[in-house]
Amino acid sequence: MGFTYWQILPIGPIDACFSPYKSTSAFAGNPLLIDLDILNQWGLLTADEIISCKSLAPPYSIDYPNLINNRDTIFKLAFSRLTTDFSNEINQYSLANHDWLADFALYTVLCEQFSENDWTKWKNADLVKHTPAAIAAAITAYQDAIDYQIFLQYVYNRQWIDFKNYANSKGIKIIGDMPIYIAHTSADVWCHPELFQLDENGIPINVAGVPPDYFSETGQLWGNPLYRWDVMKKNNYRWWLRRIQKSFADFDTVRIDHFRAFSAYWSVPATAPTAKSGNWIPGPARDFFKQLEKSFPAANIIAEDLGFQDPELIKLLSNTGFPGMRIMEFAFIDKLNNIHLPHNYTANMVAYSGTHDNNTLLGTFFEYSPEQRRYAFNYCGYCEAWENQWQIGGYQSPSCRAFIRTLFQSVANLVMLPIQDLCGYGSDTRINKPGTTENNWIFRMTREELSNIDTDWFNQLNHLYRRIE
Repeated sequence: MGFTYWQILPIGPIDACFSPYKSTSAFAGNPLLIDLDILNQWGLLTADEIISCKSLAPPYSIDYPNLINNRDTIFKLAFSRLTTDFSNEINQYSLANHDWLADFALYTVLCEQFSENDWTKWKNADLVKHTPAAIAAAITAYQDAIDYQIFLQYVYNRQWIDFKNYANSKGIKIIGDMPIYIAHTSADVWCHPELFQLDENGIPINVAGVPPDYFSETGQLWGNPLYRWDVMKKNNYRWWLRRIQKSFADFDTVRIDHFRAFSAYWSVPATAPTAKSGNWIPGPARDFFKQLEKSFPAANIIAEDLGFQDPELIKLLSNTGFPGMRIMEFAFIDKLNNIHLPHNYTANMVAYSGTHDNNTLLGTFFEYSPEQRRYAFNYCGYCEAWENQWQIGGYQSPSCRAFIRTLFQSVANLVMLPIQDLCGYGSDTRINKPGTTENNWIFRMTREELSNIDTDWFNQLNHLYRRIE
C-alpha cells in the first residue's frame, strides 16, 4: 500500500475498565498481546492447547473477562514448563528492568491477593504505604506469583522487540501512544505517591480532565491523579525521562497524548461530579522539554495538541519543533477559519481522518447536519449524485475515498488513517466514545477483513501525491 508508519494505541496492562489510557503501569506491556503460536515454537505450549484456547475468542470483538481468564490459565501452563535457559534469560531481563519491573510484579500480585485494584483499600497499612519491611515480607511470601508476572513481561517484551524489528526490516516504523496521565490504580502511583497530587492516605486531591468541548457538554472527567510538577522538577523529571526512554526502546516515534497539559492542565477537584468545575493550572512548559532535549536530542515525537489552544500552547509547540495534529472530521463543523480544513495545514503536522476518539469517517457523515455534509462533499469534490450515494460504505466507499484523497492532497508531511476508514466501516466499529463506558475498546478485525482492503488504490494514492518515491 506504500504506507510507512503504523500507529497503535497504548499497549500497557489494562485495568477493570479495559481502557489503554488507564494502564496499571507506565512501563509494562499487556500480556494479552502475547502470541500463543510463538510460545508453541518455544516449546512451552502444544498446538492442541492453543486451539482449545483460541476457540473461545469471538472474531469481531474482544470479550475481555473471558479472554483474561483463559489466557491466565494457558500462560501459567507455559510458565510451568520453563527450562534453565529460559530462566537465565528471564533473570537477565529482570535485572535490566529492575527499576520498574519488581514493583509492578509485586503490585499485580497484591491486587490479586487482596482482590482489590485500589491499593489504598488494601487491608495492610504498611503495604499501602509501601514500607521497606512490608515490601520485603511480601516478596518472600509471594515469590512464585511474582516470578510468574516477571515471566509474562519477559515474554511480552521479547515478542514485541522481535515484532518491531521485523516491521522495521519491511520499512514500517511504529508510532507508539503515550498517555500523559497514569491511572491511580497503578504500580507507579503506589510506588511514587510523592510525585502525584494525593493526600496522606493516597487519595487523589485533584484529578485530570478537560473542560466542555466537542465531545461532551460537561467536559471529560478522566479521574487520573495529577502530577506534582514542582516535585518532579527537583530531580530533573527523572521518572518522566525514564518513561520516555522505555518508549523509545519500544517504538520508532512516540505520540504524546494531551500535549497541551505540559503548557497548562485542567485540574478538577476529586470530589466534583463533572469536569465543569475545573480550572487551568500552568504546567512545566519549556523547562521539561529542555531536560528532554538533553537526554534525547533526536527524539521523534508527535504532539497531540487537539482541543483548546491558546498562545502559550502554540508557542511551546513551536519551540519544541514537534509536529502537531489535525483531524479532518472536525473541519466541517464550522466554516470560520477552521484549523482542521486541509488548506490550513502546514508541512510540520500529522493529519488524520479521525482518531480512536472519533467516529469513523462513514459514521461521521451520518452525524453531520445536511449543511455540513453538503459543505464537506463539495470541498472534497464529491459532487456527483452524492445525495443518494454518500451512505455507501465498504472497501470502495465513494464518500470515504473522496475524503481520503483530499487528505492526501494536503501539505501535511504525514497522513494517518484509522483501519476502519481504510475499510469504509460505519459507527458500529468505533473504538471509543469519550464520556461513555460501554462497548469501548472492543473492536478488532480478522485476517480476511484485512486482506480485502484495496491495497492497489492506496498505493496509487501514495504515489500520486508523492508520499512515497
